[in-house]
Amino acid sequence: MEEQKRPLPADFFKDWKDREALAEGMIPLIGKLYRQDNISTYMYGNSMVNKSVTDLMQSHRFVRQVEHNEISEFDTFPILEGISKMQLGPAHLDLGKMVVKFQNEGNGQTIEAFLRKELGDIIGSSRKPLPQPQDVVLYGFGRIGRLVARILVDKAGGGDVLRLRAIVIRKGKLDHDLEKRAALLRRDSVHGPFKGTVRVLESESTLVVNGNPIKVIYANSPAEIDYTEYGINNALVVDNTGVWKDTQGLSGHLRPGASKVLLTAPAGDDIPNIVYGVNHQQITEDRQIISAASCTTNAIVPVLKCLLDEFGISSGHVETVHAYTNDQNLIDNYHKGGRRGRSAALNMVLTSTGAAKAVSKVIPELKGKLTGNAIRVPTPNVSMAILNLQLGRDTSADELNEFLRQKALHSSMQQQIGYTASTEAVSTDFVGSRQACVVDAQATIVDGRSCVLYCWYDNEFGYSCQVVRCLEKFAGVIWPIYPKDA
Repeated sequence: MEEQKRPLPADFFKDWKDREALAEGMIPLIGKLYRQDNISTYMYGNSMVNKSVTDLMQSHRFVRQVEHNEISEFDTFPILEGISKMQLGPAHLDLGKMVVKFQNEGNGQTIEAFLRKELGDIIGSSRKPLPQPQDVVLYGFGRIGRLVARILVDKAGGGDVLRLRAIVIRKGKLDHDLEKRAALLRRDSVHGPFKGTVRVLESESTLVVNGNPIKVIYANSPAEIDYTEYGINNALVVDNTGVWKDTQGLSGHLRPGASKVLLTAPAGDDIPNIVYGVNHQQITEDRQIISAASCTTNAIVPVLKCLLDEFGISSGHVETVHAYTNDQNLIDNYHKGGRRGRSAALNMVLTSTGAAKAVSKVIPELKGKLTGNAIRVPTPNVSMAILNLQLGRDTSADELNEFLRQKALHSSMQQQIGYTASTEAVSTDFVGSRQACVVDAQATIVDGRSCVLYCWYDNEFGYSCQVVRCLEKFAGVIWPIYPKDA
């Protein structure tokens, strides 16, 4: 791609205000495309929907930092304005990449002519991503359940793709149980306040979240539920409890009104463990039960797959520096697991991880080639995977980093692999990251065939985004993506 350089402005303040005004003007255009036409806009893989003015400006800055391309709001606004005037069918449009393609391949065309050629397949299209909306039920409403709920509501759009219809939980002992559940959705100590409104209809056992009515079903087991009684049909059930991990146990969710089950934990027996972006092709129409694997497996598998294909991997060790979880004690107390009884907030706790072994379920070529361990550390979210690998050929830190940068920006794994070259990055910078992991280029170590890579990952939100991607594939959602080579 040709590098674009923009001269420094004579008046930085005026330049900022002009770009700020353009970003402000983008918001209603992006919103209309999203809610009325079911078109989602992105800036190099980062969603532009429901963002503030400064969010949009920062997304432009991100491109300038990692792509060395000085595209700005002066470039993107005319393209977005042109798109908004067209009658287009549902799609995902990467505005940033569209601008760069116009700069490099426009050849003197007008913006209108370029867009008509680029988006010709969906001009006047009425094809929807799904023939009819897909009902979704969350079974369990803990850390992952609440984040998946936030994402599903945020992605509701016109309401004709995935619809969160119900949440299944056990009845609490308090009379105002529903209000307590709503409060946990509204406010989160790690991920911040919910961007929207949550209304509690206690008498109807319903939460109305950004206009989405969600039935709260109290049950002690799946066997007690008939989803058709709530007007729910053919639902995808997302099991966030981890209580059942094999086919026999998870089949209990296949009740009247529910047709498929997705587990947000590693699964046993022959249930496929899916890392979206790598082996999601295993989600076929005949599948009834799948697993979205673990947060760590999702973090390391995309990078390992890329390295295996390009360099080869003969052996390696995965060390995860993992945020503490609800499975640990806040202060020293009895725990059935080794070391996990000691205070999570005060100790680094050495423990085991099945992530290295789980890799072979997704990438069979790496079976027996990786070992793994984990250290739980006193932070509530964002973890790091340290990949110490022996590659199949010599390389250098520059070559390896550039290879991963290209994968992060210009490959089919753009949603899975992020990239940062910041010399100041720390764990809290990655709270809310939508990628399965973010490669820290400054920390890469290479000596011949030996390499050490450091990969940050939001083990809660980033993983939840992967879960929702699996859900969309499970439902059969198909989005046309533009530009076509994005």
